Amino acid sequence: MRRFLPALILCLTGSLPASAQIPSQGMFTYHNDLARTGQNLNETILTPGTVTSTTFGKLFADPVDEQIYAQPLYVANVAIPDQGIHNVVYVATENDTVYALDADAPGAPLWQTSLLVEGGTAVPISDLDPTCTDLVPVIGVTGTPVIDPTTNTLYVVAKTKEGPSDIPAYVQRLHALDIATGAEKFGGPVTIAATVPGTGDGGKRTTLTFNPLLQLNRPGLALVNGVVYIAFGSHCDIDPFHGWLFGYDAGLLTQVGVFVTTPNGRGGSIWQGGGSVAADAGNNLYVMTGNGTFDAYLPGAMDFGDSVLKLFPTLTLADYFTPFDQDYLEAIDLDLGSGAPMVLPDQAGAVPHLLVGAGKEGTIYLLDRDNLGQFCGCSGDGQIVQSIPFALGIHFGTPAVWNNLVYFLAAFDVLKAFSISKGHLSTSPASQGTTAFGFPGATVSVSANGATDGIVWAVETHAYAKHGPAVLHAYDATDVGTELYNSTQADGGRDTLGPAVKFAVPTVVNGKVYVGTANELDVFGVLP
Repeated sequence: MRRFLPALILCLTGSLPASAQIPSQGMFTYHNDLARTGQNLNETILTPGTVTSTTFGKLFADPVDEQIYAQPLYVANVAIPDQGIHNVVYVATENDTVYALDADAPGAPLWQTSLLVEGGTAVPISDLDPTCTDLVPVIGVTGTPVIDPTTNTLYVVAKTKEGPSDIPAYVQRLHALDIATGAEKFGGPVTIAATVPGTGDGGKRTTLTFNPLLQLNRPGLALVNGVVYIAFGSHCDIDPFHGWLFGYDAGLLTQVGVFVTTPNGRGGSIWQGGGSVAADAGNNLYVMTGNGTFDAYLPGAMDFGDSVLKLFPTLTLADYFTPFDQDYLEAIDLDLGSGAPMVLPDQAGAVPHLLVGAGKEGTIYLLDRDNLGQFCGCSGDGQIVQSIPFALGIHFGTPAVWNNLVYFLAAFDVLKAFSISKGHLSTSPASQGTTAFGFPGATVSVSANGATDGIVWAVETHAYAKHGPAVLHAYDATDVGTELYNSTQADGGRDTLGPAVKFAVPTVVNGKVYVGTANELDVFGVLP
């Protein structure tokens, strides 16, 4: 990791008293659902006819105190004490601040909460390594939070620096916040910590201890069947590091499971360009790991660098896949885990349960979730459903799917839509864009009214290194060669976004598009 990815609208059924204040709908998790499809199939306002430079644009911006790496989340009809009922968008920053903002109008936050405790601060990047510039100038909240609409709780992980300046302590905590007030719930926060058997930290050590300074919560949090899952990778590959995955009971905030990807080796980060842990209907979990030790093909070995892992909800290993050229990927920094997996809708044919993903090498892997294929040690990966070598540029983040089309937007490549039929992807794109994105490409999202009016949304962020603005793009989802809109088209800089942040993911809901930047939340929609 030397560089830094059910339907969207979840309707609660049944009759509830007004005092329960349960939100009726929202976007509660990274990339819209647990499968990480990126879909919003209930969008009726934003259509290919309304998203043009004359009818659609930037409505307003709300300032924040640091960079927004986390995807904005949205809940409708939240009763805020003494402020009435609002549609609310929630954003978290690298200064360890969570904001609840009115989703439909500019103004002061409905509430904001600092996650700093005991006089602490966000962690300066210089405390890690002055040459490490993945996150600057501070590290606080990086992974996308997750919301439980049944308890009105937002879960978020904050990284802090505390104690005396000469002997500082570094801490990562899981917070559970009331979405109406920002108050801590369930006795939180709790410190994230664990020690597991393993020799991977070198010397004569026989245990690994989670290092809150060196480990980074880059992936979005996942809430699966009452458990909050939190994944970690590294900062700039500063050793010793591993891929860690924790599970915490959502109501008790007690730790219920821990998994380490390379207990007797090194590396194997879970970072996925910000992409979250994916889950299927059986609550099985899926992650992709980065460069690191791979020896799992040996009897009794358990190190899984550059692999796709399937885990039971208890965080025990169920299955895995590792590409035949893992040694090559590791040797030249072509992390498989720069990308994140996506659970595809069930398919017709002999292999109905599929998982898809890609990494830096640009090869697309289509896997059978019931038999991932493990490692063949041969030339090619003939044991899996399908691989499409070098189909993409350098891929970071999570694909999206809609109407049997799977979308990727890799770095130094154009937006590509691959069709899926009878359990296989087309080997060449069904359609593709005309403008290449720079580093790091984009994780795209799709809005549609069921099977019609599909739009693919992408945030172009290559200008982040020079503090240039992000650019919002919209494409016709049936033919991504047709660009409907981008935020540079309007005269006079009307639609200019704030400074770009790597791996920004747009949130598209209820006729608006929310984009996090380095200093503000930008809100787009149909112009008055």
